[in-house]
Amino acid sequence: RRRHRLLGAVMMLQVLACVLMGVSWTLSRDDRVSPKVASPSGRFRRPRAVATPLWNREQRRLDLIYNLPASSSPGQADAGPAHPCQPDHGVPVQVWDQDLLPFRDFVLHMRCRRFPMLRQPARACARTPFLLLAVGSLVPHLERRQAIRQTWGRAGSYGNRTVQTLFLLGRSSPLDHSPDLQGLLGREAELHQDVLQWDYRDTVLNRTLKGVLFLEWFSQNCPRARFVLQSQDDVFVNTFGMLRLLEELPEREEKDLFLGDVVSGAAPHRDPALRSFVPESLFVGQYPPYAGAGGHLLSGGVARRLCQVSRRVALFPLPDVYTGMCLEKLGIVPGKHSGFRTSGVQEGDGEDPCTYRSLMLVHSQTPQEMLRTWPWLTNPEC
Repeated sequence: RRRHRLLGAVMMLQVLACVLMGVSWTLSRDDRVSPKVASPSGRFRRPRAVATPLWNREQRRLDLIYNLPASSSPGQADAGPAHPCQPDHGVPVQVWDQDLLPFRDFVLHMRCRRFPMLRQPARACARTPFLLLAVGSLVPHLERRQAIRQTWGRAGSYGNRTVQTLFLLGRSSPLDHSPDLQGLLGREAELHQDVLQWDYRDTVLNRTLKGVLFLEWFSQNCPRARFVLQSQDDVFVNTFGMLRLLEELPEREEKDLFLGDVVSGAAPHRDPALRSFVPESLFVGQYPPYAGAGGHLLSGGVARRLCQVSRRVALFPLPDVYTGMCLEKLGIVPGKHSGFRTSGVQEGDGEDPCTYRSLMLVHSQTPQEMLRTWPWLTNPEC
């Protein structure tokens, strides 16, 4: 009996302990209760930070450098890789996205503007030209250069005005599946004395670099040339008409002269299939007014000023747009001239011998078309 009473007391104590523990747990749980947090119904995604496009970032860097006090040295700050230029992996690229990959070679060299010169005429600009024709070309384009030499780019005197032609080239690369034609180009340059060539990879995306290198060469070697036509080797130029235009130009208009087929209010094309494609990871913004691809006419003074201001503008893969960016820095608005046809002539007009008498520049034409068109400019029936 005593043992049964002891066992019953132990059981009562256990029940009491369980009751006390339950009450304590309930009170503590009430103290910890917090408002219920609503969970999103869709899949959780962290918002992606939009990075500043590469060109815009690079231009901001140059703006900062060239706004430093005069005691600072922008040239040293923007020195880039050692000479001769090597790929500059210091260019800030956060993500090589799929759209930016085709621009890889351009991006790795976009801070580099000093490439060795491989060849130049011994007596370039020995006679100060009234009009200097600077024609962008590629090493394999011998047929185009020869057609230009026989037609609109024929150097010499027109009346009392001297015209000189120079072909601007880079170096062909095995990466571009181009044959090694350096030996043949050397003989061509020696024969005609009209080739400027720099030691850089000559690609479509490096045409801007070619223009910048020419402006540097021009400022040092031919600064007194009165006018310059910058063009490509697939255009036809009415040299006679251009000389007449310049002869009749009022002297007050020469200071800021820049003429072409001007495009205004343009924005980047985002379709990768287009030749003028520019991805958002490279550039965002609207283009300033610029002269369309093919060619533009400017005074020697504007060419020298473009050389200076180009050091303050980050290289851009479209050379015509880049020149517009430099003009905007100078405060010069490019002038539109109806004689510049960078989109060609209307169908049917190309067969009319008199069509080209009133035009200045037509893009694009084959060497055969140049040879056929040139005699029409002296047709007395027009």
